[in-house]
Amino acid sequence: MTAIPELALRQIERWCAQRVPERVLDKVRVECRTRGRTVTIVECRAPWRPQAGPEWTEQKIAQLRLDEYGIWSVRWADRNGTWLTYPDAPVASTPPALLAEIDRNPNGIFWG
Repeated sequence: MTAIPELALRQIERWCAQRVPERVLDKVRVECRTRGRTVTIVECRAPWRPQAGPEWTEQKIAQLRLDEYGIWSVRWADRNGTWLTYPDAPVASTPPALLAEIDRNPNGIFWG
């Protein structure tokens, strides 16, 4: 297994698209970036003041990783951007259970 299955990637992309109401998409979006068997979920924010420049900023939210056995895990980024294993994450063969845990956010580590 060298890449993320198309169905799994569509599930993650759909979840990201549903995180933000359409009326504020010009200010904030949730997107995913794929690299190998890793999907990084980021919150993107529009420039909020002229001094910040024209570029959108990104905040790491979570990272989903697919291992060589087809099992997904979820990680969270500490304040230095280091990815750490999320405690008590369910074992998952598909992303939806982990996305639900990110939504639940019981420790406040994904969405602050």
